[in-house]
Amino acid sequence: MESLNKSIAIIGLGYVGLPLAIEFSKKYKVLGFDINRDRINELANGIDRTKEADLADLNQAISSAKQGNTVGLRFSHDVFSLNEYNVFIVTVPTPIDQFKAPDLTPLEKASEMLGKILKEGDIVIYESTVYPGCTEEDCVPILERFSGLKFNEGFYCGYSPERINPGDKVNTLTKIKKVTSGSTPEIAEVVDNLYSSIITAGTHKAPSIKVAEASKAIENAQRDVNISFVNELALIFDKMGIDTTDVIEAAGTKWNFLKYRPGLVGGHCIGVDPYYLAHKAESLGYHPQVILSGRRVNDNMGMFVANKVVKLLIKKGQKVSGAKALILGITFKEDCPDIRNSKVIDIYKELDQFGLVVDVFDPHADKHEVVEEYGIRLINNISETYQAIVLAVSHKEFLALDIKNLCSDENAVIFDTKSFLDRNLVDSRL
Repeated sequence: MESLNKSIAIIGLGYVGLPLAIEFSKKYKVLGFDINRDRINELANGIDRTKEADLADLNQAISSAKQGNTVGLRFSHDVFSLNEYNVFIVTVPTPIDQFKAPDLTPLEKASEMLGKILKEGDIVIYESTVYPGCTEEDCVPILERFSGLKFNEGFYCGYSPERINPGDKVNTLTKIKKVTSGSTPEIAEVVDNLYSSIITAGTHKAPSIKVAEASKAIENAQRDVNISFVNELALIFDKMGIDTTDVIEAAGTKWNFLKYRPGLVGGHCIGVDPYYLAHKAESLGYHPQVILSGRRVNDNMGMFVANKVVKLLIKKGQKVSGAKALILGITFKEDCPDIRNSKVIDIYKELDQFGLVVDVFDPHADKHEVVEEYGIRLINNISETYQAIVLAVSHKEFLALDIKNLCSDENAVIFDTKSFLDRNLVDSRL
């Protein structure tokens, strides 16, 4: 396999797949594949709504393919176009369902599709975050069934967990060390060499696919548990009437104190991956205590913020029902358009249930995606005043707002979930 001319198809062109496709296209013939025709048409015209791609690199990759070079990037939603390729990298989403159980539907559909076009010697590499064992126990049987080929004889697999940090323009794909693995020692070497050719930060070859899967799961579970600890501290310190940020700054003067900050924990990784690890543990008869307790704390922070805002309104003599509230930001993190699994929606729903009239403003989020995902219509600009203002996401644009002028009167409530605004302006913060 090492001697073959590798041609790579990236399955799924979201926040993970597109940057990967662009980097590989600098050295290989690459196809960016997605079932979303609108996404394919946009990318083919050099448009990236995720804002993750370097547009100059994207257009150069497209141009290179059009000129008939041996490297470059083409896009397609046609399954038959995959027949020309021998390495397939799967970067489809792995969400959770309404019961917080892993939803492997996109992964299973992608595996079924690839099974139908697999050829002798092909390699399928998964990057989607899964629980340990998922590649070999869930995906491989699907590939075997639909291809008629035998695993590790007719085709091979690898796993290399994605480490994309949406919105981060410093720690980009090539600058983050990559964990790799393969289904045989020889394939592990092939997969590692493939990624080493584009990752300047280097690679770490894990001893097995299952170890690589587990490494990704615990990366995010660790962060989730650490954040849940400071979130729980925020709940305690709120009852004590002391500021959590002040406490963290004081504790942080010790060299080995980790300065995690309280806040909403959403997104496609930290708010989801611990449930994958917990699911696998429970299937083996172990009920994880720390992981799930951390999830419970973090999942309730939106409700805490909304309830705190209502209590502050009451304390200031404001009528709650019918009061106008403004939420600043709906993406799951600052300065990026990613709305996946945003916990800001929990604040919105809770305030709405209390009877407040809630507006949401976010200069980064795609308005159509927000309506489709959450049923919320973002306001185009802020033209009214409000009895309650919640800073939910620390977009840099919000520093330019005159927050006091957005308040209906001196009894309006300002809550800062990110400790982002001047503390003299706010009534409370996490």
